[in-house]
Amino acid sequence: MNNVKKQFSIRDLENLSGIKAHTIRIWEKRYNLLSPERTDTNIRSYSLLSLQKLLNVTLLYNNGQKISKIAKISDSDIPYVVREIVAKHSHKSHAINAFKLAMVNFDQTMFFNTYNALLSENSFREIFKETFVPLLNEVGLLWQTDTISPAHEHFISSLIKQKILINTEKLQHLNPTKKDKVFVAFLPENEIHDIGLLYLNYEIILKGYKCIYLGPTIPMENLEDILKYFDDIYFISYLTVFPEKDRIDKYLEDFTKLVSEYNNPNLWLLGRQTHFINQETKPTFCRTFSSIDSLVSNL
Repeated sequence: MNNVKKQFSIRDLENLSGIKAHTIRIWEKRYNLLSPERTDTNIRSYSLLSLQKLLNVTLLYNNGQKISKIAKISDSDIPYVVREIVAKHSHKSHAINAFKLAMVNFDQTMFFNTYNALLSENSFREIFKETFVPLLNEVGLLWQTDTISPAHEHFISSLIKQKILINTEKLQHLNPTKKDKVFVAFLPENEIHDIGLLYLNYEIILKGYKCIYLGPTIPMENLEDILKYFDDIYFISYLTVFPEKDRIDKYLEDFTKLVSEYNNPNLWLLGRQTHFINQETKPTFCRTFSSIDSLVSNL
């Protein structure tokens, strides 16, 4: 079992807040902003409450308030002041910090309030590209450096998926307007990172195409049934972790055998694992894309 992380180093605080460790130490000494515990070797250790407070303080500080003024706000009042700021301002720099704070606090209300504030001035597409993508990139780095726990990552990812699904559902009652392609969105076996694929499904439907969303960890043989129902199929997959780099060429070889009896097969791929594809042996029907935007521009 993965336990929620309860103790943080000053480097963890620096990674999460963006405030340099040197500055955090100054704030501690000059304003008694945080009260870290210390090990026998005099190394600072911070509680979850200290991290939550620093993220609150950072949001206020980045919003133009002086640290001397922030330090005078009681610990119990800081969250309320932050909520007022988030409600009044939907700027992306505030939003990313607010989403991180919601993640650390497991605070769904803050997530939804921040999202709704953004939505009052931005489209869902703008929020996803300009706020959620940078946020998820940062969350990935924080998880890799053990700054946050898997529980934090799953919490924020699930809330973002909810927003993608809600916006996709708004489009799904409309009949496709374009008939030249049918898209099938899937992830290979053991691949579970589906946020990128979910968003691509949204973009494809938004463009007026039919998209059959199969989701994560689909055995290759299951794709053959789809080939029997539609012509001009474009399979789309987002390869984040699987297939592994030493198996990806074999995966494409097996895919080639699967579609060998069908006319005009197409496979569009993106994700970090595509960098390991051997370009000399890559099937002619397979295209790779460097980003969601580059793929969407080819729809």
